[in-house]
Amino acid sequence: MDELLDQIGEVDTLQIFTTDLNGRPVTLQVNSNNAESLFKKGVGFDGSSVPGYGTVDNSDKLLIPFAETFKTVEFPRENLGFLIGGINEEYGKRSLLDPRYLLERVITQAEEEFGLRFLTAPEHEFFLLSNDEYGSDIHTDKAGYFYADPHDKGEVVRKEIVSVLKKCGIHFEKMHHEVTPSQHEINLSSLPPLEAADRTVLFSYIAKKIAHEQKMYASFMPKPFNGFNRNALHFHISAQDPEGNALFYDEEAEHKLSDTARHFIGGILQYARPTSIIMAATFNSYKAYVIGKEAPIIRSWGLKNRSSMVRIPYGSGPSDTRIEIRSPDPSGNIYLQIATLIGIGLQGIREKIDCGNPDRESTYATKKATSLWDTDFLPTNMYEALLEAERSAFLKEFLGDRLYTQYMSLKINEWEDYRTFVTPREHTMSLHI
Repeated sequence: MDELLDQIGEVDTLQIFTTDLNGRPVTLQVNSNNAESLFKKGVGFDGSSVPGYGTVDNSDKLLIPFAETFKTVEFPRENLGFLIGGINEEYGKRSLLDPRYLLERVITQAEEEFGLRFLTAPEHEFFLLSNDEYGSDIHTDKAGYFYADPHDKGEVVRKEIVSVLKKCGIHFEKMHHEVTPSQHEINLSSLPPLEAADRTVLFSYIAKKIAHEQKMYASFMPKPFNGFNRNALHFHISAQDPEGNALFYDEEAEHKLSDTARHFIGGILQYARPTSIIMAATFNSYKAYVIGKEAPIIRSWGLKNRSSMVRIPYGSGPSDTRIEIRSPDPSGNIYLQIATLIGIGLQGIREKIDCGNPDRESTYATKKATSLWDTDFLPTNMYEALLEAERSAFLKEFLGDRLYTQYMSLKINEWEDYRTFVTPREHTMSLHI
């Protein structure tokens, strides 16, 4: 603690971050001179003003930072002290509405029940735009996949993001311009799930701050542009035993996938529809599930197949064997998303759900929806996803009554707002009637 307090004493600003239940980062700037007290007593905040965490008649919450999450983040004009905090109802009583607390419990359950430890790495996709308001000149470039400077106007931003990350001990694996104009991707190394989720909160903050300093706006909106690919948040996940042995790999098995891996995939596919409202959390998310734009439309898995919902990327051996889920996007709560991914995978192991045969070719060409409600497909809109979640006994039990009720309330209200809002497109199509 003394060493940590010395490090905190050297920063310009100390901030404790968490997310609201929707997944948006929220933060408190606190006096670094009171740091020791913060770890012991936390700092109070109005939970009723943060979506999902309280009502006016029960609004007092505590944000207590986790010492192990501290990082010094060196921006050009500021040294920021970064901490992740846990939401508490009172000192010593974690809030059951805190998504990070759910993830902590799922990780513990995985090890205690199955002897599983996980490594995970999200792929971060985002747009670098000219403004935070939509307009004809919002794109910052017309580049495409793997384009280089001078076409790739965001290269300087990506390089600065990874430079800031490196100074606080976070290393990237690769980065490049993505398929859509103004779209970028940065991939970071794999970490245990809790650390990967905390790092995602930090990554989003750094990306937005660096973009702002370069007079751009970083947007993680799933699909802002018609006819183009979306922002995804693909998760790569692998499993090990406490000694570090890879548990998704089996030299003798078909495709070298162990029963554990096949059952984990089976759980993901089985519970994809009931948990879709967590993985693709907004009205806009479902506009991305279209043929030919690298977003999955069918509950299926494949080998090196980017049209599949679950993909097994190429790996050179046991340590590289991993599962990639391609349905999530950045609009959701990162702690809920990773907790749910692990939770449905564990349920697949628990129920011994086999994943069946892999996709042999593009799912975009091999299957078409035969009706408006086709359970072979992922939900095609937010209403369908909400209805699946409402019918799911698994999701209610997994999240717990309080978290399930609060989350569904937020999402149903969001759906109702969109359902009843008259758009300019409707004026164009129907005003003449």
